[in-house]
Amino acid sequence: MFGRERVELKTPEQILKMREAGLLTHAALESVRAALRPGITPAELDAVGAEVIRAGGGTSNFLGYHGYPATLCISVNEVVVHGIPGDRPLEEGDVVSVDGGAVVDGWHGDSAFTAIVGKPREPGDVELVETTRQALWAGIAALDARGRVGDVGAAVEDAVGGRLGIVDGYTGHGIGTAMHMAPDVLNHRDRDKGPKVRPGMVLAIEPMCTRGGVDTDVLADEWTVVTSDGTRAAHWEHTVAVLEEGLWVLTAPDGGAAELGARGVRVPSE
Repeated sequence: MFGRERVELKTPEQILKMREAGLLTHAALESVRAALRPGITPAELDAVGAEVIRAGGGTSNFLGYHGYPATLCISVNEVVVHGIPGDRPLEEGDVVSVDGGAVVDGWHGDSAFTAIVGKPREPGDVELVETTRQALWAGIAALDARGRVGDVGAAVEDAVGGRLGIVDGYTGHGIGTAMHMAPDVLNHRDRDKGPKVRPGMVLAIEPMCTRGGVDTDVLADEWTVVTSDGTRAAHWEHTVAVLEEGLWVLTAPDGGAAELGARGVRVPSE
């Protein structure tokens, strides 16, 4: 359910700082995407992302968070989120979700993508990845109507259209001077529609979908979240600022212009 904590609203100058964190987050994740191949380990990919963040003058907002031991979450196949990068080499056809963020001058960025290693191995993996990606952009676009935060979840649910399971119990969130802040951003419809969308809000939108059911389990490491039925999962995320003049996707190099423009949503020029 949506909480009633105060939502941190940012000034235009603060959003510019968050843009720096967002672009560094994007650079780190893109370096990992470029390195994805059969035989590489998640631990090696984590080191790739960590070096980009370090070289860019930022710090990881995941490393040490409640004791989390890595820079990135790298979740493979039935792992939905919070996969700790390990030493098992990736295989052709694995579905890999990479989630991470950077902090620059105290401001946070957060983003995630899912990719298939090499050629798809199982029917339905391509649809899983692409439908979840489309649901992300549908959720982001819903902010442009300046209704309620709950409109994001309704748009995600409509974009998924019952073709996939929408993971229960994990949500997007506000972001700014901390990685996780009010408000919660659900990925499905709810009676509580949440706070009104206002300029200065910055939200991390992150649908998580499966090829099966919506239930999950947490492994003994107290981090790794897996689908209860063993089906594969996908996770996409962007950090999005609501401005007077439109939406700005802080973790996308073009600010979201291509995807949002195709949906009739205004993206201001940088």
